[in-house]
Amino acid sequence: MPTTDLFREHYFTSNDGLKLYARDYGPVEGGKTPVLCLAGLTRNSKDFHKLATRLSADRRVICPDYRGRGLSQYADDWKTYEPDVEMADAIKLLDELGIDKVVVVGTSRGGLISMLTSIVHKDRLKGVVLNDIGPKIDDEGLIKIAESIGTRSKIDSWESLASGMKDYYVGFSGLSDDDWMDFAHCTYREIDGEITPDYDFNLTKTFPTVELVKAGKIPEVWDMFKGLEGLPVGVIRGANSDLLSNETVEKMAEQHKGLITALVPNRAHVPFLDEAESIEAVDGVLKIADA
Repeated sequence: MPTTDLFREHYFTSNDGLKLYARDYGPVEGGKTPVLCLAGLTRNSKDFHKLATRLSADRRVICPDYRGRGLSQYADDWKTYEPDVEMADAIKLLDELGIDKVVVVGTSRGGLISMLTSIVHKDRLKGVVLNDIGPKIDDEGLIKIAESIGTRSKIDSWESLASGMKDYYVGFSGLSDDDWMDFAHCTYREIDGEITPDYDFNLTKTFPTVELVKAGKIPEVWDMFKGLEGLPVGVIRGANSDLLSNETVEKMAEQHKGLITALVPNRAHVPFLDEAESIEAVDGVLKIADA
């Protein structure tokens, strides 16, 4: 198995034969409750590197690339780019690694997958952290995602990309030029000299259209959120998020007693999980799960 200084690289085969990739941080045996990090719609394991490095001193942290993202194989059938299939891939990975129970840190789509897991495989969960996602998703944020993932333009350089991202992600502030460059490298990769988004463009076919969102056809998933009852749960919201509202967080807190909440200033969708508020929320859930 290839090894870097900070994580092991692990490849495994999905139930339908795809070669999928994951980063494996921290001690293989012993340690505290393992953590499974599930990324956003078009994102991948690179998003969690700082979090995983911080936690890996005394616990195992697994960060997979979903099918069609990062270093995982792209699917011939784009219809398999769905949360239930991605959940099955994650469970297959845990089984192969011999990990029984985990705390899931789920960013955006990863949070939806964690809620779905609480319905189908609750016995595998010891806690969940939802990063800027809840049972109700605001239309404004969905429309922005639908418009952005459906377009692709030529990128001249990493510098121009980082600068363009700084202009696009208007809800983020306080980041250095190096931070924006790191963000760019987490989201894009270079293939044969061409800088391209790090996901299969067919993924856009599975996302709701702008027309569908505006027609109010996106269901709320409070029943799935209810599946988290009995587990320590945290929710992190970017103060400038257009996907998760304060009202939704308040309703989540009413329904899930003991919900740990964090509001991260100078962040939109999504916080990077290295902010003080994010760290406190993650560590709060882990402390309860470890106990």
